[in-house]
Amino acid sequence: MRVAVLRERRAAETRVAATPETVKKIIAMGCTVSVEAGAGLSSGIPDAQYAEAGAEVAADAATALAGAGLVLKVRAPLGAGEGEVDELALIPRGAVLIGTLQADKAMAEAYAAGGIDACSMELAPRITRAQSMDVLSSQANLAGYRAVVEAAGAFDKAFPMLMTAAGTISAANVFVMGAGVAGLQAIATARRLGGRVSATDVRPAAKEEIKSLGASFVGYEDEESKAAQTAGGYAKQLSANFYAEQAKVVAAHIAKQDIVICTALVQGRKAPILVTDAMVASMKPGSVIVDIAADAGGNVAVTQPGEQTLTANGVKVLGFTNWPGRIPAAASALYARNLLTFLTTFWDKEAKKPAMPADDDIVKGVTLTRGGAVVHPSLASA
Repeated sequence: MRVAVLRERRAAETRVAATPETVKKIIAMGCTVSVEAGAGLSSGIPDAQYAEAGAEVAADAATALAGAGLVLKVRAPLGAGEGEVDELALIPRGAVLIGTLQADKAMAEAYAAGGIDACSMELAPRITRAQSMDVLSSQANLAGYRAVVEAAGAFDKAFPMLMTAAGTISAANVFVMGAGVAGLQAIATARRLGGRVSATDVRPAAKEEIKSLGASFVGYEDEESKAAQTAGGYAKQLSANFYAEQAKVVAAHIAKQDIVICTALVQGRKAPILVTDAMVASMKPGSVIVDIAADAGGNVAVTQPGEQTLTANGVKVLGFTNWPGRIPAAASALYARNLLTFLTTFWDKEAKKPAMPADDDIVKGVTLTRGGAVVHPSLASA
């Protein structure tokens, strides 16, 4: 089977779906691998390293995709009119496409019409078997780390308490909103840098996780918050009354903070606004807010997705998108391993091709289209 790895063309996407490490292992599975020229440059991987790993370096997308039975991507392929190359039209019928496709019904129908069996890895269920192929977790972990590093770079003071002959500089007060994978990594990183860290999350299990990392818990708790988590471990959308009460507690706390890291996402929905205009206005000049949720609209009322802004009262708001892409070498390495694990889990060694049983929970979770039809429940019935 021929495996194609394309250069990512979507704006600000710096990652790549395979590394020389994973290319070697895919070739060992009995495949040939074609990597489009320049695919890994943004992640610090020159074409020569792919060639040394045994891959063919293709001059363009059309050459890489010619005869491919499996296509590895970070983000969805471009369609007609979306860029200089119609990647979707170049993917052979019958090929398996694997990536974080973020597909809606129209896109899924386009895959089906093209005869592409599309697998969207961000939809993998959060079960034990799927942990090592969980792209959301691997990328969120790095996003949480990077958020704190960028906050430290934008902050005009120091993270740790510094005692000098000229006087003492107090430790930075860091508040992390959302204690999922990204939030927990942000807490741990801020603590390692010497910050005084507190955090909040609506999920009941998060309180102990926050405390276990040495941070203090901040939040409003009631009967509703006890059921604020789905079976898959995601935060549920709660009532307007709960968010109003939570906002009161958070507002008083934010006014005292130097750095706020926002990581709160609700699966399949626009990110909730957790930091209002009034909260931002209450912060001290020189404070920094990092909004990891900017891709989904942002947790901060003043966030401009993709940009760094400075408010009238001197607060820096970092609303960059694609946070994992801001640490591309590490993000690509973990993402490529996630895809490799998925492939090896569902690989027919004798036929040397994927064998994905339709009744498997992981396969059901990620498969958008199969055999020319949209099969994912959330899209087929939309």
